[in-house]
Amino acid sequence: MPWSAIAAFLLALAVALGAFGAHGLKNHLDAYLMSVWEKAVLYHFIHALGMLCIGLTARAGTLSSKVAGRVGALLLAGIVLFSGSLYALALTRIYFLGAFTPLGGLAFIAAWLWLGFEMIRARG
Repeated sequence: MPWSAIAAFLLALAVALGAFGAHGLKNHLDAYLMSVWEKAVLYHFIHALGMLCIGLTARAGTLSSKVAGRVGALLLAGIVLFSGSLYALALTRIYFLGAFTPLGGLAFIAAWLWLGFEMIRARG
């Protein structure tokens, strides 16, 4: 999978959603829901940057494409589940959507742990 390209598109989306929140939603969301939106954008941005690094690391040969694929997929799942559920919660005020957020957090944690273990293994 072209993780660097996917990451670039996700980064563009993070910027657009951040701008939308700052300009389009500021008069429609209360302070709590605006903070939820901002948290979604922050985690979206950070993990899309991580995905970009995964793609570049795989291209450099430091990480196998198989491992990059699995870590990249976990990061993507985390963005969709964590940030996606928070975006949806902020827009719809359906608080049950927050139940999906921890699943995204677990995907993020699994991705970073997997990457860490693989980097240690590759070094050895």
